[in-house]
Amino acid sequence: MIAALAITAASPVSSQQVLADPAPLLPDLRQAPVGCPGGFAGNPDTCRDWDVCLVRDPAEPRGRCVHDGVRAGAVRLRFTTSVDNVGDGPLLLHAHRASTATETMKVRQAVQSGVDGSIARTFAGADRATRSSAYYEPAATHEHWHLLHFEHFQLRTPDGGVVVTDRKNGFCLGDRYRVPGDLPHRPGDDETPAGQLARSLDGHMCAHHHPSAVDTMFGISVGSGDDYRKEVDFQWLDLTRVPSGVYDVVNTVNADRVLLEKDYGNNTSSIAISLQWPGGAATAPSRIDSAPRVRLIRSCPGRERCAEPLN
Repeated sequence: MIAALAITAASPVSSQQVLADPAPLLPDLRQAPVGCPGGFAGNPDTCRDWDVCLVRDPAEPRGRCVHDGVRAGAVRLRFTTSVDNVGDGPLLLHAHRASTATETMKVRQAVQSGVDGSIARTFAGADRATRSSAYYEPAATHEHWHLLHFEHFQLRTPDGGVVVTDRKNGFCLGDRYRVPGDLPHRPGDDETPAGQLARSLDGHMCAHHHPSAVDTMFGISVGSGDDYRKEVDFQWLDLTRVPSGVYDVVNTVNADRVLLEKDYGNNTSSIAISLQWPGGAATAPSRIDSAPRVRLIRSCPGRERCAEPLN
């Protein structure tokens, strides 16, 4: 087992832009309940946007699910993940490279002013540097630029030990759905900086089919969210060699706090599951042709641990 993702503290004021503004409008990234579709507002224990998928080829990032009786090369727990922005200002990240000779882009965060509502719409104007980067994903189902390491998911034991870590590394962020609830800073259909930006982020595709781009952006408006459905490449955890038992599936956005936010306390959500291999076996058989039984015990939005008893 390896150690859990490290969480490092971030300064509440991290750039000249933020220091110069008496009340910056910061985003607040909330990790939605694991396995729930984007914008879901009901009981998360009823969400079923997850499944167990047997695939023949473990090297396939997506892989077609095969039925019981067919020899499988891997067993995957697939699930939808969603991130809401419930803050005061948009999450806006500008990516840039000097030329196509460099494969990756540097990323800066633009923070909305609380004085006049302005927000930088270029890399040069966004003066908050980050350790993030972006790269172009050429796979046929993507073919656009990805922000690296925005979100992570892991399978953990109830005491926090990490059993499996995801293989997904990039995300194209845009406004994919509306977050329910009363959010006073949700932009309207107007000509304010927030309203103009929201129109740009609506269905944003991150320089789709443009590998030679030297600039792109990523972002989520206040009151919107970005989701990745369970059928997307690498949207899974590998259960192939995981013993029978009880585990947490833990989802965390902005785990290393590279991105400046209003609140980091809602960046993680989890579900508790039980896993049982066929015939009551403690471990997977040498030949896998039947899926293990995976049962949802409970969903724990906003919590890093879920399999432990809830007081």
